[in-house]
Amino acid sequence: MRILLIEDDRETAYYISRGLAEDGHTTSLAYAGLDGLRLATAENWDLLIVDRMVPEMDGLSVVQELRRAGKITPVLFLTTLGGVDDRVHGLNAGAYDYLVKPFSFAELLARVAALGRRSPRLAVETILKVADLEIDLLTRSVRRGETTVELLPREFRLLEYLMKHAEQTVTRAMLLENVWDVHFEPNTTVVETHISRLRSKIDRGKAVPLIHTLRGIGYTLRVPL
Repeated sequence: MRILLIEDDRETAYYISRGLAEDGHTTSLAYAGLDGLRLATAENWDLLIVDRMVPEMDGLSVVQELRRAGKITPVLFLTTLGGVDDRVHGLNAGAYDYLVKPFSFAELLARVAALGRRSPRLAVETILKVADLEIDLLTRSVRRGETTVELLPREFRLLEYLMKHAEQTVTRAMLLENVWDVHFEPNTTVVETHISRLRSKIDRGKAVPLIHTLRGIGYTLRVPL
């Protein structure tokens, strides 16, 4: 999912964004309420994670302004304010869920997944399928035929990108930019290594391979003619 995190504590923001990235999500950061409001209204997001106590404009006001602007993006509040009245105020302001600090990161991921199922941006297409290969973008699950395939978060992002561009040629540079968020050509074999691992999990033992290398050009995911 594409997530906007509004959190003024930079250490906490880094910790959350890194954990979300490892789970396969793309996270952008805002460290103040006004910046968060600007980003939240200017772009489309699958989920907003908002700290209640941020400078310039508190999280409650940010969400209220978003709802007045007609934005229906799901919002998860993070806060140290754990009283019943605080939770009620947050939910009445337009939040979908409320998580009190300190929290278990596993619980945060579970709540993110649950809210993702309510995101209007994800309502259209949550299942990608090519031949007998199928991935569920909400549950982060993969199947090839009747077999469940276990993928690491980065492998899942790589497969998701390949499937969203099925039958197309994707270059190494495209994969670095969209899967690793690297906008230059580093001297590394990270793409080749991950493609090899992904191929071993997806195609090994199958009569019909789906992941193909186009030498000197890039890769494609397709059913061979």
